[in-house]
Amino acid sequence: MRAPSPLSRRAVLAGSTALVFALTALPAGAADAAGAGHQPDHRGSLVLIGGGLKDDNTQVYGEIIKRAGGAKARIGVITASSVPASQDPDADDPDNCSNSACNGAYYAQLFTKHGAADAQWIPIDLDHIANADSQAVVDQVNSMTGFFFGGGDQYRYVTTLLHGPAHTDSKVLAAIRAKLASGAVVSGSSAGAQIASGADMVTGGDSYQALRDGSTPGYFEDPTRLGYLPEGGFGFLRSGLIDTHTGANGREGRALRLAADTGHDRVYALEENTALVVDNPGTTRETLSVLGTQGVAVLDLRHARAREADAGWSLTGARYTYLTDGDRYDAHRRIATPAAPKRLLAPQGTQPVPSNNDAFHSVDNTEGSPYSLRTTARQLVETNAQTAATATTYETGPRFTVTLSKTPRSAIWTTEPGKAQSIDSLTLAISPQ
Repeated sequence: MRAPSPLSRRAVLAGSTALVFALTALPAGAADAAGAGHQPDHRGSLVLIGGGLKDDNTQVYGEIIKRAGGAKARIGVITASSVPASQDPDADDPDNCSNSACNGAYYAQLFTKHGAADAQWIPIDLDHIANADSQAVVDQVNSMTGFFFGGGDQYRYVTTLLHGPAHTDSKVLAAIRAKLASGAVVSGSSAGAQIASGADMVTGGDSYQALRDGSTPGYFEDPTRLGYLPEGGFGFLRSGLIDTHTGANGREGRALRLAADTGHDRVYALEENTALVVDNPGTTRETLSVLGTQGVAVLDLRHARAREADAGWSLTGARYTYLTDGDRYDAHRRIATPAAPKRLLAPQGTQPVPSNNDAFHSVDNTEGSPYSLRTTARQLVETNAQTAATATTYETGPRFTVTLSKTPRSAIWTTEPGKAQSIDSLTLAISPQ
């Protein structure tokens, strides 16, 4: 059986059939519809991965298993975001299948390989929607101590585990929500992390088109168009929007535009093969930490101002923080704390920041590099030669310029002399040319 395929740069999500939905946007700041009324003082936790989770990532798999009970962990695997077997031409080929059932078996064997006592596929997908309200499946969920939502198309989670326009919980989702509140861990990768979102869950789009055209409620055939679902996902994490595959696919621009358009003041921009761990989600004690080889960008828009003019859209006053392995973040106080081995970096460089004409790793630039904006941010904080640096979009008409600037609050943490790893509080502005 092959591993579930990663998302394509040009895929809106991972669905094989594009859908278009006409949705009505909620007013900015409206209460999340998903899971409305479910605001318990959670004793459980979330482990949200930005996609691209490698089979040998013992750090992240181990964290999920530890939080689910260690050697006694029982993991329920939900892969309803995958196509069902009826839509997979290779469904009968165990080496090439890529559907909900075989993807569920794939993840289940990985969890047992990494030390879980048991891992089982929860049999819900587009072929088995009725199972979302089956008492037998609820009983299966209630026997689990942790859950993992696989990647694919997050809208399939909406259509299989939520009921209708009101987005009320199915019995299975209600049981998972109750398990989270009572101490279970809920984890997910890519679409499985996105579905943890509250209101205004992103459904697709590329950064340049997002900056140029803005966002629209819906889920669109055009993969470059910034779409979002006003009713949101499951609402497990409400303190900020969630985006995934961020640096690899250059999604910082779309994340900032969606947040500004919908009235959100924070985005958690997750990187691949890296987890954002959330303790006490939904409370004033909500604390986040980072595990993995890349990081998580926290995009803070509390003091940001967006403006639409004839020249194009602009944003000023946003803040960019990039956290790496072991760093912590207090969501209520908005304070970042470095991991214990890291120390403050005193910039020693004297060279100017190299030019960057592809801030968001455009799919049209065959010579572009992933993690482009992060690269410019790190180069800026490593040098004494300048206090601000710019990066531009590869596309023109208009071309957008991203300006990162140091402030008295800016801090750089590292375990390696001269090399920035984590960055706290650069200012970020976007302007059209």
